[in-house]
Amino acid sequence: MRWPATLIPVLACLPVIAQNPRYGNKLSPYVASPVRVVDRMLEIANIKPGETLYDLGCGDGRILIAAAEKYKAKAIGVEISPKLVATATSRIEKAGLEGQARVIQGDLLDVDLTGADVVTIYLATQLNAQLRPRLEKFLKPGARVVSHDYAVPGWKPNKVDKTGERQGHLIYLYEMPPVKQ
Repeated sequence: MRWPATLIPVLACLPVIAQNPRYGNKLSPYVASPVRVVDRMLEIANIKPGETLYDLGCGDGRILIAAAEKYKAKAIGVEISPKLVATATSRIEKAGLEGQARVIQGDLLDVDLTGADVVTIYLATQLNAQLRPRLEKFLKPGARVVSHDYAVPGWKPNKVDKTGERQGHLIYLYEMPPVKQ
């Protein structure tokens, strides 16, 4: 099989693009949580009006919008992809939630989580492990971490919920300070 000459340089760059030592050489790809899972994550988090929610790796902003609309929470998303930041910001504006929800473009491992009442994540286990020290450092007692599908290594969840079609999704709830395994 012959490869087109224009494709060879692109393929040669893929290993370089996929290597990011900060994330253990594995990128966490964007995969949106289904709406049913988002609703259950927020329900399990027991968000109260006026609480602050951070969605780390917020993608298209669906958790931010749901938290602001349904729970009257202050919702802050952190997203590294400029394209997804633009998408989430546009969706927030279309929903008329600019005063309640916003997106920060940046690295979720650098964000200051002081003041967060709830943190939602849908990240690979390895990235959750890298994030854990920041969560332990910045989150106040009583704050909740809700993770879709992937546990936070070293923490024992307060609750594990199976939801979605055929209960195919796991939702982990952790309350700060976390119970160590």
